[in-house]
Amino acid sequence: MEQKNVTTTGPKENKMGTMPIPQLVVSMSLPMIISMLVQALYNVVDSIFVSHINENALTAVSLAFPVQNLMIAVASGTGVGLNALLSRSLGEKNFKQANKAANTSILLTLCSYLVFALIGIFGSRTFFAAQTSDTQILSYGYQYMSIICIFSFGLFFQINMERLLQSTGLTFFTMITQGTGAIINIIFDPILIFGYFGFPKMGVAGAAAATVFGQIVGMFLGILFNLRKNKEIQFSLKQMRFHGPTVKSIYAVGVPSILMMSIGSVMTFGMNKILLMFSSTAAAVFGVYFKLQSFFFMPVFGMNNGIVPIIAFNYGARNKKRILDAFRLGCIIAFCMMMLGLAAFNLIPEVLLGLFNASEDMMSIGCNALRIISLSYIFAGFCIVISSVFQALGNGVYSLIVSVCRQLLVLLPAAWILANAFGLDAVWYSFPIAEVASITVSLLLLKRIYDQKLKPLGAQ
Repeated sequence: MEQKNVTTTGPKENKMGTMPIPQLVVSMSLPMIISMLVQALYNVVDSIFVSHINENALTAVSLAFPVQNLMIAVASGTGVGLNALLSRSLGEKNFKQANKAANTSILLTLCSYLVFALIGIFGSRTFFAAQTSDTQILSYGYQYMSIICIFSFGLFFQINMERLLQSTGLTFFTMITQGTGAIINIIFDPILIFGYFGFPKMGVAGAAAATVFGQIVGMFLGILFNLRKNKEIQFSLKQMRFHGPTVKSIYAVGVPSILMMSIGSVMTFGMNKILLMFSSTAAAVFGVYFKLQSFFFMPVFGMNNGIVPIIAFNYGARNKKRILDAFRLGCIIAFCMMMLGLAAFNLIPEVLLGLFNASEDMMSIGCNALRIISLSYIFAGFCIVISSVFQALGNGVYSLIVSVCRQLLVLLPAAWILANAFGLDAVWYSFPIAEVASITVSLLLLKRIYDQKLKPLGAQ
C-alpha cells in the first residue's frame, strides 16, 4: 500500500458524536443489517444446494460448521478489539493511536490466516474422523474443510477491512463488500456444485469454492474502499509492524470476544457428538437450524456491530446520555427481530425444513426442534445488545463470562442430561434453559459495569 501524508489533525466532528441517536443507529446499523441478511441468505442457499446432493453431504457441511465458526470468531474477535480501540481513539481525537491500531491489525490478520491454512492442510481428516466413521461423510467433510481453511485469507482480510470501515462510520461500504461477496457465492454455488455452463461438477467441494471466491472478492473491495474512502485512517508500510501496547489494547477486548465466539464452536462440536448418539439426521437438523437462525441473529449482530463504535466513541467523549440512548434503542430493535424468529419457527417450520429437501425423519425431528429452541429468543436479543456495551467499554471479559455460563456450564451439560434421561426430543430444551441463565448473568454484569464506568460520567 502507498503511504499517505500522515497528519496529527483529524476532521472537526465525527457523526458518532453529533448525529441524533435514532438516525445514527440506523445509518450505522442498517447497511450492516442488510449485508448480514444477504450473508444469512447465502448461508442458507449454500446448504439448500448441498442438500440436493444427499443428506450425508448436508451432514458433512453441518459438521464443518465449528471450524468455520472458529475462523469467524478469530477474525471478528480481533475486529471487535480493533473497533473498540480505533473508535475510542477517534473519540479522544488521538489520531496517531488510531493509525497504529489500523496498521497493526493488518499483520495480526495475516498471522491468523496462516494458522488456519495449516489447520486445513494437516487437520481436516482428523477433525472429521473424531466425529464420524461414515466414509462418505468423511470424504465430503475433508473436501469442504480443507478448501475453506486453505483459502481463508479472503475471509480474514474481508472482515479486517470491514471493521476499519465500521470504526470510522463508513458502514455503507461494508454493505457493498459483504453483499457482493454473498451474491457471488449464491450465483456460483449451483454452477460449481452441479457443473453448469461448462464448469466441472465439483459437488461439496464446489460449495466450498463458491464460498471462498465470494470472500476473496469482498476482501479486494474492502481494501479498495479503505484506500480511497477512509480518510480518518492513514495506511503506511512503515507502520505495519507489531506495536506491543497497541496489540495488547486490541486483544484486551479481542481475546475475550474470540474466546466467546469460539465457545460456540466447542458447543456445536459437543452438541453434534450428543446428537450423533441418536442419528446423523439429528445432527443434520441441528446444522439446518443454525443456517435458518442466521436470518434472525445475523441482523441483530449487524446492528450490534453498528452500536459498538457509537458507544465506544461516546464513552471516549464522556457522553453518558448518548451511550444509554443507543443501548435502549438497540434493545428494542433486537427484541423485535428475535420475535420474528420465534413466530417463523413456530408457525411455518415445515416450510423452512422443506427448503432443505428434508426427509420424513428430518421433518419429524426438525419441526419439534425449531419450535422448542426458538423459545430462547425471548431473551437472546437483550443478551446480544448487552454484550455490545461490555465490548465497547473495554470489558470484553464480561461477554466471555456470559458465553461460558450459557454454552459450557449450562447448555451442553443440560443437553447431555436431557438426552440420556429423556431422549432426543428433550435435548432441544437445553437452549431456552441456557438463555435464562444467560440473561440473568448479563443483567448482573451490566449493573456492575454501569456503576463502575457509566455512573461516574454524571448526568448530561
